Amino acid sequence: MQLFNNLSSAIKNVAGRALLLCSAVLFCQYSVAAIAIQQWTLANGAKVYLVESPAIAMLDVQIDFDAGSRRVPPEKAGLAGASASLLSQGVAARGVLPALDENALGEAWADLGAQFGSSAGADRMSFSLRTLTEPDLLDKAVALAARQIGEPSFSDSIWQRDRQKAAARLKESYTRPSSVAGRAYAKAVYGQHPYGFEATEATLANISVADMQAFYAARVVACRARISMVGAVTRAQADAIAQRLLARLPQLAPGASCASLPAQPPVAEVAALSRAQQIVIPFAAAQAQLLIGQPGYKRSDPAFFALLVGNYILGGGGFVSRLSNEVREKRGLTYSVSSSFSPGLHAGAFTISLQTRPDQAAQALEVTRKVLRDFVADGPTDAELKAAKDNLIGGFALLIDSNRKLLGNISNIAWNDLPLDYLDTWTQQIGRVTVQDIKSAFAQKLQPDKMVTIVLGGTP
Repeated sequence: MQLFNNLSSAIKNVAGRALLLCSAVLFCQYSVAAIAIQQWTLANGAKVYLVESPAIAMLDVQIDFDAGSRRVPPEKAGLAGASASLLSQGVAARGVLPALDENALGEAWADLGAQFGSSAGADRMSFSLRTLTEPDLLDKAVALAARQIGEPSFSDSIWQRDRQKAAARLKESYTRPSSVAGRAYAKAVYGQHPYGFEATEATLANISVADMQAFYAARVVACRARISMVGAVTRAQADAIAQRLLARLPQLAPGASCASLPAQPPVAEVAALSRAQQIVIPFAAAQAQLLIGQPGYKRSDPAFFALLVGNYILGGGGFVSRLSNEVREKRGLTYSVSSSFSPGLHAGAFTISLQTRPDQAAQALEVTRKVLRDFVADGPTDAELKAAKDNLIGGFALLIDSNRKLLGNISNIAWNDLPLDYLDTWTQQIGRVTVQDIKSAFAQKLQPDKMVTIVLGGTP
């Protein structure tokens, strides 16, 4: 995400004071009261989610579109990310408004004391705006953000420059053990699903500015936007801001709906693994990289909370997890071991990762696999469950203690169509999880005997 922090001195002082107050104020505000999320649909079809936060004169906005890397063919892997990156490199001239190159954009955002960024992940392309809500500054920030979203210049000369930089970064990443292991792991876990596609020098060379323009025009359409806002604005102000931010994108004809547009092509689900696979990658490194996993679950899965709590116990809770206790504390085979799920619109990977001395790789794998098998078969103990619940519930306030963190949670609700009271009931959902819930969920989702194992730089 491209952020511009070179603020003018007057704006910097105001914004600095606001940011210093932000965490303390929001911690008090949201930890003791329900979070009132307002939701409505604009006339153009876009959905808006708002949390009014009047304590600080700031506004944070995130706009999401179904334009992530899952929408990109394998021969053009990297297209979504490259398109998002180029959005911060210039806007085209329109009417009386002149074109702005990357330097002019940077100066314009610095003068406003505001920040704008764009990025693309596996599922979505996102735009972010942070600005003070002083009327003149807010008006100009929204206008400039609308130009970047609706009128990117997609300069070919800048793309040729950036493509060379991206290719150089790729070559450098081939010297890093974690990057090499990660690529092999993603390919083995996801197979032919777009979640496993990785940009290469060849796929970057296949991407043209025309590809970016076509990809962007087909997917970044006003009626398909999900807009999340947190800040010192009313619903009426938020409605006007949302309309302005999307005003320069293609709009529907009066009376039409998103359903009248060509449907996005379906994306197949991630295929389950049919057998175990162990891939050994020779690599001269002081530490062996070990990755174990498989496709996990979709974010919409009803067992989400059971899997969240269960993973915290297994390996997501840092040094208090079962994996850490068995692999690190008892045997000293690693400094850190963790497990994670990465659910999305499709089944993101379940992954156990650790580093160890090359001569200990076989033992570390054996212990890790046993811990996983036992956990899937037997679930957690009552004591482990209680400790996990206490830690998760006790730490909930830290998930929403700033505008930016709260915005991340609101955009999660918006993108995944979660209930508007999701945050209000989060701790209750955690509290209701039982040992049997976790045992059943892990038994349904994980197959320890059919997982991918990557061993880079070790002796299996």
